[in-house]
Amino acid sequence: MQWFGKKTKTHYEKLSEKWVKRHVAIQENLWKKHGKVLQEIRDKTKQYAISSLAGMLLLLSPATQIKGADIKTVKEAPVVPDLPKQSQFLIDLATVVPQQVRELSPQEEGQIAQVLSQYTGMKVSAELGGIRLNRTYGFIGKEQHLARYPGDTMATHFDNPDDAATFAEAGMAPGLGGWGYFTTNGQFTQEDALREKYYIAVQTFLAPGYADNVRKYSEFFRWRKMLVVNPQNGKALVADIGDAGPAVWTGKQLGGSPEVMNYLQRVDGAQRGPVLYFFIDDPQNNIPLGPVQL
Repeated sequence: MQWFGKKTKTHYEKLSEKWVKRHVAIQENLWKKHGKVLQEIRDKTKQYAISSLAGMLLLLSPATQIKGADIKTVKEAPVVPDLPKQSQFLIDLATVVPQQVRELSPQEEGQIAQVLSQYTGMKVSAELGGIRLNRTYGFIGKEQHLARYPGDTMATHFDNPDDAATFAEAGMAPGLGGWGYFTTNGQFTQEDALREKYYIAVQTFLAPGYADNVRKYSEFFRWRKMLVVNPQNGKALVADIGDAGPAVWTGKQLGGSPEVMNYLQRVDGAQRGPVLYFFIDDPQNNIPLGPVQL
């Protein structure tokens, strides 16, 4: 079915978008201006992190809601505070994720994987089957839509007019994804639609050992599921590797579909920001693609 025209946004929707963008800017400024403080918090005990970060959570994430009764003094705070799970997730991430976006050490990757596995219930790791990417923490940038099957266009790409109005402006890439069309044995299925909707592009060509066995690594990376997390607001999403890139000179380590970027709230003017991205061990294909509810 084809959807034409743009949806007229209500006054409320326009205000909501401005509010989200404002909070994203606040988040990024907080990390830039107070990086040293957050680094000290990371190096202190978890109890100190809880007492210090609880008051910051409203700035760190517009999605986080804390009632006044939930914020306690250091003396009153229990070992496991009565905070919303999303808030506790942010606190635990802040104790193990460095403020500076850089390559992580094996020890840091192990600590972060443990936190991600604990909160999502998934088996998450930086390495799977002896294969890993060059990074697990980097900057993500916005990608375009990809053709899902021969003849797919922006007029046929969306299932409903709301998605068309929200995401059509991103356009479609002139070429195909790294593994061609998103079809299964020549047929286009609902799972294939989700693969394109929630795809990421990662630098497969920089993976250690890739040049020595391109075919093996390409087969491994094809539609491989990854957990992508925005550590500044706790938004988590199961995506699949649908393309290779971006180029090194861009300064970005991975890219996300318009839907991925929108959910992670990487929709400010810069269209990029730091994310964690770890492999999900799902040999039976039981874990669905899309947003993760903690």
